[in-house]
Amino acid sequence: MLLPNNSCKNTNIEVGKKTPDFNLKNEKGENWSLSQQLGNVTVLLFYPKNETLVCTKQLCSVRDHWEQYLETKAVVVGISPASPEEHDQFGKKYKLPLTLLSDNRREVTQQFGRHWLFPVHLMRSIVVIDAKGIIRHITTMLRVFRPLDSDIFRVIHAARGDALLEKYDNLRKSFWKERSL
Repeated sequence: MLLPNNSCKNTNIEVGKKTPDFNLKNEKGENWSLSQQLGNVTVLLFYPKNETLVCTKQLCSVRDHWEQYLETKAVVVGISPASPEEHDQFGKKYKLPLTLLSDNRREVTQQFGRHWLFPVHLMRSIVVIDAKGIIRHITTMLRVFRPLDSDIFRVIHAARGDALLEKYDNLRKSFWKERSL
């Protein structure tokens, strides 16, 4: 079960706040920017290391449930300190469909996945950002644990639901405004 960690200590990362942009290289060596994902719910899966038991299980589970992730219409990326080349080999070996981003100095991981007690290399984190760039969910856990895909789906749908509720409220307000004229 995902337990929310509503903020990352000593950073501006907090549920309900706009997320800062970042740029990282993907497994192909191409630039990937968070700001380019606006308009989509984005899921950041921070994991400690390629080719470790729990991290490999986590990403293979994402692979095995990929059709369900696609149904959410969310952009899902994995982030770890491995190089783009290492990510490319890891992704091919396990036939991973998601983009893997290289945070070799763990700067982005420090910003988004910091825990108040444990060092970042002992943690894994899940951050869900809505289509407007607002952080809707942050979870950190010790690296020996991994999130359930069903919990991630629930959080993605909640982030999408927030946007739908806002659209509904705006439509309702405009409807009543037009009726009162």
